[in-house]
Amino acid sequence: MRVGDPGPSTRSILDSMAEILPVAMPSPTVVRREHWSRKTSLGLLFCSPLILIFLVLVITPMLYEVYLGLDRTIYPAIFSDPIFIQTIFNTIIFVGVAVNVKMFLALVLSALFCVEHWAIRVLGGLFLLPWAIPSLPGIFSFRWMLNGQWGIINKILIDFGLEGYPWLVRRPTALAAAIIYHIWKYLPFWTLIFVAGRRSIPRELYEASDIDGARPLQKFRYVTFPMLQNLYLICSLLSMVFTLGDFVIIKLMTGGAPGDSTHVLATLAYRYTFQMGKIDWGVGVFTTALPVTLLFIFILIRKVK
Repeated sequence: MRVGDPGPSTRSILDSMAEILPVAMPSPTVVRREHWSRKTSLGLLFCSPLILIFLVLVITPMLYEVYLGLDRTIYPAIFSDPIFIQTIFNTIIFVGVAVNVKMFLALVLSALFCVEHWAIRVLGGLFLLPWAIPSLPGIFSFRWMLNGQWGIINKILIDFGLEGYPWLVRRPTALAAAIIYHIWKYLPFWTLIFVAGRRSIPRELYEASDIDGARPLQKFRYVTFPMLQNLYLICSLLSMVFTLGDFVIIKLMTGGAPGDSTHVLATLAYRYTFQMGKIDWGVGVFTTALPVTLLFIFILIRKVK
């Protein structure tokens, strides 16, 4: 045996290590999995307070509402309440009139704001102001103008020799005021959407219609509206979902007055839950509106797809 050569015992140890090491050393994939698992564990550890808060403040109330909504005994009592029946009609009127009038006006006004002129651009900036301002001062301004004693609308009528009118004390005019404010507030947003839709229509279609001698109404009927009908339907469905859950306008404009005759489903649920202390009734009101909301969302998803 030469000097420096490993002895028999040393060689056997090295051979044993050579057989063990390839098996014991983890592959890169295993290392990455262990690293990812360690990072995930740390992430869950740091996020555990937020997850706990979410479970306590969101998931638990939702499960409790589902539990209350499954109680069938509350629905005969709700449907026997004349205020609830009146509220259903109010909601249909509020959503149906506000959404359809708003979308029609937005489609018509979008043609005006597509015109390239500096005056139209200035008018467009002013037109967007109602959508930009907060809801609270806007609603209070409407209430002040429609006040039966010192409102500016009645002041103008009296100056012209006419009698004032208690606008917010009569159900038809109070509900109409809420609808008008909703249209005034959200009309600029949907008009902006339709302006963008009009600008995406190829100009070649209008040039071809000019060659065919089409008039403006014919261009709208055969070019503009067919290109915008899917957008119009999607926007209408979105607006219906948003308007169906609108709570602020009715609550601050009328508060359900006079005599709880101008409630919509959102404000009636608040009345049942927080003013009457009947949480199950409030959940029942939302449950009755849930099928309609889910239907709108289902149609919306199908159209978007």
